[in-house]
Amino acid sequence: MFVADLINEFLEALEVENGRSRFTTRNYEICLMRILEFNGEISDGDMKPDDITPEWLRKYRLWLNRYEVRDGHGKTLSVTTQAYHLVALRGFLKYLTKRGIKTLDPTLVELPRTHRPQVTFLHVDEIERIFKEIPLDTETGLRDRAIMELLFSSGLRVSELINLNRDHVNLQRKEFMVRGKGQKDRPVFITDAAAEAIEDYLAERKDSLPALFLNNSRNTPLQGTSGNYRRLTPRSIQRIIEKYVRAAGITKHVTPHTFRHSFATDLLMNGADLRSVQSLLGHANISTTQIYTHVTDPQLREVHKKFHSDI
Repeated sequence: MFVADLINEFLEALEVENGRSRFTTRNYEICLMRILEFNGEISDGDMKPDDITPEWLRKYRLWLNRYEVRDGHGKTLSVTTQAYHLVALRGFLKYLTKRGIKTLDPTLVELPRTHRPQVTFLHVDEIERIFKEIPLDTETGLRDRAIMELLFSSGLRVSELINLNRDHVNLQRKEFMVRGKGQKDRPVFITDAAAEAIEDYLAERKDSLPALFLNNSRNTPLQGTSGNYRRLTPRSIQRIIEKYVRAAGITKHVTPHTFRHSFATDLLMNGADLRSVQSLLGHANISTTQIYTHVTDPQLREVHKKFHSDI
């Protein structure tokens, strides 16, 4: 079989057998298609699994490092993005090996060292400034306030937020379960303010659609074949946030994930322990949560001042 056919089978297995989301599967597809693009530049024939050799891998890594994104600006792939491509390749090779198909040993695919990104977060006063820019006399304004209250009080990923239905959220108990990365369930808790904001928004809704948050754009059809035709997309959430961040005069680059960072940072600054924050964020590994330990650094000054002898 050719690599192109095997990639399609691998992607199907990811979604069906491994339970990966369509979003994750799509990302794997984008990365693996680069293998075929690379092969098209070095060979005229269809690629076979045994064409993937240590020498092929060396040339592929060099090609990735020099790859220019087709945006007209000569932008290349970041080290982190290159690592994603190699993770996808390694997963594909493991799949082939498991099926007994001769190819490169997956353990030979080593990932490049990546620098831990600096976490951008919003302070409480900045979040309050954003909230003040949201009008509460329209359904759209009530929706936008509910979205941002929920993001900040729960630490939800944007993919988790847009997939919420009305009946998922228990506004009386102010808690619910969400299925996150790796199909893992975790409890989510929300504040009184977030619950009230959602209640206010739902009270203005005149529809019976299941989605918790709807797109009110005039370009969105009023009728559809499923209950999801007006569900907001990640890009829609991003645009909503950008609108109010600009209105509040905040110059930071703020995304939906910034609210997740802000959620974790706020908990740690108020004394929460790292393990609890890990559970609330749904991180499988504590090392992922440790990107937030920067917020505890200012507290070290107080520990030093309080407990170190001043001779």
